[in-house]
Amino acid sequence: MSKELIINATEHETRVAFVENGNPQELFIERPAEGDIANNIYKGRVLRVLPGMQAAFVDIGLDQAAFIYVADVLNNYQEFEQLMQSSFEEDEDDLAEPDVDAHERPPSLDQDFMIEELLHEGQEILAQVSKAPIGNKGARITSRISLPGRLLVLMPTTDHIGVSRRIEDENERKRLKETLLAMRPENYGFIARTVSEGVGTEKLATEMNFLVSLWEEIQRKNGNAPVPSLLHKELNVTLRAVRDLFTREVDKLVIDYKPGYEEILQFLDTFMPGLRELVELYDDSEPIFDAYNLESEISRALKKKVWLKSGGYVVIEHTEALVAIDVNTGRFVGKHNLEETILKTNLEAVKEIAYQIRLRDIGGLIIIDFIDMERSSNRERVYNAVKDALRKDRSRTNVLPMSELGLVEMTRKRTRETLNRMLCEPCFYCDGEGYLQSKRTICHNIYRDLRRESGEMMGDSITLKVHPEIADLLLGEGRGMVESLEGWLNKEIIIRPEEKFHVEQWEMYEMHKK
Repeated sequence: MSKELIINATEHETRVAFVENGNPQELFIERPAEGDIANNIYKGRVLRVLPGMQAAFVDIGLDQAAFIYVADVLNNYQEFEQLMQSSFEEDEDDLAEPDVDAHERPPSLDQDFMIEELLHEGQEILAQVSKAPIGNKGARITSRISLPGRLLVLMPTTDHIGVSRRIEDENERKRLKETLLAMRPENYGFIARTVSEGVGTEKLATEMNFLVSLWEEIQRKNGNAPVPSLLHKELNVTLRAVRDLFTREVDKLVIDYKPGYEEILQFLDTFMPGLRELVELYDDSEPIFDAYNLESEISRALKKKVWLKSGGYVVIEHTEALVAIDVNTGRFVGKHNLEETILKTNLEAVKEIAYQIRLRDIGGLIIIDFIDMERSSNRERVYNAVKDALRKDRSRTNVLPMSELGLVEMTRKRTRETLNRMLCEPCFYCDGEGYLQSKRTICHNIYRDLRRESGEMMGDSITLKVHPEIADLLLGEGRGMVESLEGWLNKEIIIRPEEKFHVEQWEMYEMHKK
């Protein structure tokens, strides 16, 4: 299986595609003008404590106040650490948040610690962004800091040693734990990341010292910085991709921007000199994403309807609370019986859905409405296929068994905007509703509007300016409606098409004979 990192970079936008067998599996986009603050560390001030929600608003210098839960304030509580130890080793390879589970908290602790006992208005706090602002929600922050490196993740506020669950060899897990325990400074926590497997003690010690020095520098800045202040900025998307995705399993990294190419080489010389030979500078005239056939897949990932090879299709709808995914047979009629046709469509849809979820970076609550199947064995087969298809996903997912109605409920870790929200905006025609009024409805609205306003019009005729398609309808099959109005108003109505008008827009004004 070929794996490549393809980077299209300019001064104004950088796009990183992680490609497997020619298909983009993950896409990361960063625009300096918009800013990506995930994993940045700030010195902030508590604005308001909310005991009813066990949370607080914190000013970290953004337009919108950040939000911190009581779970994210707690540090160095022995009981808390013991409960959390089993989860520290999971999912540390997420590009957006290497130590994703270190920011979650068992519900059983809610009654033991109160937010008002830990924070008060005006208090200064050192915090890291665990979730960038999404939609109308402000950033979520945590005071439990994690600093990711290439091989290790430093957790300076947690006394724990963990190993990535993706390292399965028990002897290697034991070696890494013992090595980190022997080398680490007292009371510092570390996670050995997946790429640390087989890495020697000297390299681990070098990175450990680098991360500890980085944390000490952040603490030094914190002592002198005003409030609010940015104390530490996460690497840009290019270097994050190199740090978190560029491994020996990746065949090559190709970038079309020379300053970025040189930046990557400098980074590799410091941390991964052995991978330098796998980096290429792309200088052909054809745009790099076109050359690797990525633009068409990105365009497809922005569409609501995704067609399957069989002729079936999947519809992906974003709502305020969840993402709904609907599976349909479409043009696929099968060869034998209906149950077999439905099963094949559902199984084909599973692969496409898992692919689209990962590529679009869909998070939160996801409801998948598969086509109803009569046999429970087939429902179980589709459910297991969903779980298998999501195994490659680096973001944490939780999938519930399929219901009798063919629904699969799942959650996926969300740390930033989806591809759809990042690249699209609500339609200025329909204000994001997804629908326009039908042309006949618009004609009836015009009819009512004319009758409503006619009492104030003293002219001899009324000129009605409308979209050309509405004009065609009013002069065609809607002509009876216009004649009825002319008789009721005792005035001529002149229809004038306006090319620049929105289909729902119209204007009327009276005319006087000279």
